[in-house]
Amino acid sequence: MEEAPALITRVLRKADIAVTECRSDKPENGISGSIPVEDAYLMGLQLRDYPEHDYWEGSRQHPRRDVKAGEILLYDLKRDPRFFINKPFHSIHFYLPRKALDAIADEAQAPRISELRYEPGVGMVDEVVRNLGTSLLAAFDRPEQVSRLFMDHVTFAIATHVTQTYGGLWSTPQRIKGGLAAWQERRACAMLEANLDGEVAIREVAAECGLSISHFSRAFRESTGMAPHQWLLHRRVESAKLLMHDRRLPLSEIALSSGFADQSHFTRVFSRLVGVSPGQWRRSREIETANEP
Repeated sequence: MEEAPALITRVLRKADIAVTECRSDKPENGISGSIPVEDAYLMGLQLRDYPEHDYWEGSRQHPRRDVKAGEILLYDLKRDPRFFINKPFHSIHFYLPRKALDAIADEAQAPRISELRYEPGVGMVDEVVRNLGTSLLAAFDRPEQVSRLFMDHVTFAIATHVTQTYGGLWSTPQRIKGGLAAWQERRACAMLEANLDGEVAIREVAAECGLSISHFSRAFRESTGMAPHQWLLHRRVESAKLLMHDRRLPLSEIALSSGFADQSHFTRVFSRLVGVSPGQWRRSREIETANEP
């Protein structure tokens, strides 16, 4: 599917993780082509039921199964996975190369895993992948409104979860408790605020604080009550509120100055976090100002 929308992130140094949305309402019947052999996995999150799923690894055909919406399937690209396509399908596929799995183990200071455990062609219920994966659906429709920080957060969380749950990753160091030190919080927030568009890599912010990505993410949430990308959204809104006091500035300009992709993105996020649209909020502030003695 050459035109399938894809998102690629490099949250881990020298290891790309790709996410692709695959959908066809009227597919041509036939066996899927072979994917180039490499030391990597695909994880498919099914978004619609696919009954009577015929699946092969190499020359071996596995028992036919029904795959339900919300289930995941794992494919080892060393084993030449193929399947018979004869009905509509819709799924999100995560490309997880060996480099990414190794980098996650190194990040956790844990032994590298060997293989991911799965039963060929059998769907599995995984609420973590389902919830995180479906949060990316809007990103395929409006990729210009998705920040690098958000993509880093979701793809790292999914890749780490898969490595732990299906690869048996275990960490030997004692988990560090507590939030960020005061200087770390100041530095992290300053970096995020200097990049309101979210185009700063989470590993860069973590490195500035002298922490691993996983430790930084946990400590930042402990200190601020929010994940980094959520904190950034709230900061964008606060920045927009300050600018909206200047009646000469149009909302479209305020949206861009506050790190939003466009006015519709600004309106959607602002309304969700504040409870009213930017225009309503601005008018209410103007009324309050006019009534001040």
